[in-house]
Amino acid sequence: MLYALLPTHLGDLLALSNGAALTSLAFDAAPPPEARRDDPAFGNLRAHLGAYFAGERVAFDLPLAPEACRVGRVPATPFQRAVWDQLRAIPHGETRSYGDLAKALGQPLAAQAVGAANGQNPLAIVVPCHRVIGADGSLTGYAGGLHRKRALLALESRQQSLF
Repeated sequence: MLYALLPTHLGDLLALSNGAALTSLAFDAAPPPEARRDDPAFGNLRAHLGAYFAGERVAFDLPLAPEACRVGRVPATPFQRAVWDQLRAIPHGETRSYGDLAKALGQPLAAQAVGAANGQNPLAIVVPCHRVIGADGSLTGYAGGLHRKRALLALESRQQSLF
């Protein structure tokens, strides 16, 4: 497992890779003891993030392998993977509620389960869990902190007017 620490204006991001694909991207995280630092291996991710924050990129084209959950690194369930796929379908600059995602999955009563899966997303920003809000439009939890969620949504809102 490889890692890099990527500084951003919102704080450091820890990136993990299996050598072929990005497996985790998280704010304020420490690398696992078995990981080996390899900053050059993350040059493409660094370029994508730089362009995203500069307003020049609205989607990420990176090999992804979100095999495990954010907390505890336990294997992801098929339901979690389905939720994470739905997150990637939310257009840049838009938001969806947990209920919207549950309906899109064909499980309209599963909003809480969608919220739990959303909270386990191991790929911050790239798999845009920050685009999920409460049914009443309120900002709800974000693993990176609500201040970052607010900043990411504001960034995308400003960028949306450019595209």
